[in-house]
Amino acid sequence: MNSLPGGATSGTGTGSGSPAGPSAGSPAGPSAGPAAGPAASGTVSRAGHPGRRRPLRLRDRGPVRRDPTVPPWIFVVPALAVYAVVVLYPSLAGVGYAFTDWSGVGDFSFVGLDNFRTLLDDDRALESIGNTLLLTFAVVVVQNGIGLLLALGVNAEIRSRSLLRVVFFAPAVVSPVMVAFLWKYVYNPDNGAGLNAVLGAVGLDGLRQDWLGDPSLALWSVAAMVVWQYAGYSMVIFLAGLQGVPAELHEAARIDGAGTWQRFRHVTWPLLAPALTINLMLSTIGGLKLFDQVYAATNGGPGTSSETLSTVLYKEAFVFGKFGYSTAVALVLALFVAAVSLVQLRYLRAREVTA
Repeated sequence: MNSLPGGATSGTGTGSGSPAGPSAGSPAGPSAGPAAGPAASGTVSRAGHPGRRRPLRLRDRGPVRRDPTVPPWIFVVPALAVYAVVVLYPSLAGVGYAFTDWSGVGDFSFVGLDNFRTLLDDDRALESIGNTLLLTFAVVVVQNGIGLLLALGVNAEIRSRSLLRVVFFAPAVVSPVMVAFLWKYVYNPDNGAGLNAVLGAVGLDGLRQDWLGDPSLALWSVAAMVVWQYAGYSMVIFLAGLQGVPAELHEAARIDGAGTWQRFRHVTWPLLAPALTINLMLSTIGGLKLFDQVYAATNGGPGTSSETLSTVLYKEAFVFGKFGYSTAVALVLALFVAAVSLVQLRYLRAREVTA
């Protein structure tokens, strides 16, 4: 034990002369705090250096090890197997059947490109292509135009905007077949029912028509039915785009003296490009493969005035038993939809801007 100035002693022991702990007669009050400080703060003193402390460290457990016997991709195999059986195999088999004379049952033989030559020589199929394009153009233009107007209306600060959104969107969740049967009543040729009754009640008797029985009106009547059902769907997408336009841009344009139309043209419309891309893509694809409403409302008639490619391939397969030819029509339709969609997507993405 060494002697220090002032009569203090130092040492590593815990004897009566050691300052490591309080004496038996000292009070256990604030004076005990410094002695308990190092332990309470989570630090310890190094031997021979009471003034230097180092923090306590938890043991490093290392990286979490995985069981090498179970590869991660094994969990995807069941889903991929179901997808291959339900989607991939039927799709690839359909491509193969397009080059055969398969009738749906029994044996078949390879016929090469004969089915596609028959398609080019089939007047009914060629007319259905024209009807499909006209129907798609009408649906895309009118549906998105009405959807944009509805979105601008329900985006305004009006009390009933929540209710109007529900009302306008409700037809989109109804089955297309149910919508077709509903509109068959609306288009009832009887003067006392449906749309003709409404026209007679307001004094427009000259506008009464056989809406689904007239070859010149059947296709456009189906287009109106489709627009009525899906205009609310387009409205929701446009509404999401409108709510993403920063209010600061409108305020700045208003301060600069821009009117309502100028703000819409130069601020809102450019920033709606992503929503417009989605709506145009969905309505174009839906119009090109439209089947339910046409088949349930007109069955492609009268005659072939409302035939589409989808109704032609359905009839060729399940009415006439020409599954090979119908799959060739389906393959042409799929390739046409893919080509139009890719061109449209590339053009629309090029004009998109962000806020």
